[in-house]
Amino acid sequence: MELQLTTLPGCALAIGAYPRFTYNPQGGRGIGWLGEDDGRGRPLEFSPAELRIPPLSWRSTRVLGVPLPPGLTIAIEPRQLSGHLQPGSGELRLRFRARFHCSALGFYRPAALAIDAELSTGPVTSRRHSCRGAALDSDGRGVLVGVAQVPPSGDAWLDRFLGLPDEALALLRCRLIPLESQLRRG
Repeated sequence: MELQLTTLPGCALAIGAYPRFTYNPQGGRGIGWLGEDDGRGRPLEFSPAELRIPPLSWRSTRVLGVPLPPGLTIAIEPRQLSGHLQPGSGELRLRFRARFHCSALGFYRPAALAIDAELSTGPVTSRRHSCRGAALDSDGRGVLVGVAQVPPSGDAWLDRFLGLPDEALALLRCRLIPLESQLRRG
């Protein structure tokens, strides 16, 4: 069965000791394939090439209520989004691997940040971060949260600025629905 994942407003990101960014990834989406129960739930896999995640920019991201500076963009290149769904409870676990590409005014482009996190609808607690997800409701809406260990990028200035290696937190509000119901509505 095909499912559509849609990102919703009200998301957040944090890296290291910096405060949480508010992030509006509206327009993000991907098509996933739901398999038969394998004892851990129903496997769910998204094609990284088909995932659309809006970049962090002055239009989509705020830190302490202030937009990111114009000219600063962080593009997200998905590498993997797969895991398991428990349809009865709405619990969802997805492994998210991606590369975050920073760009300042188009001139400064440090090495990408490698992110590898398990996103889940349950709680997460780490050395720096604590957050609670929310299981998918009857309308397919839920909150995925996860913490990733972020290794150094190899760019001395960026690594020093972000204090890498350190942790990153992601909070993703989303909706997951069968593709057929999306087609009927549209």
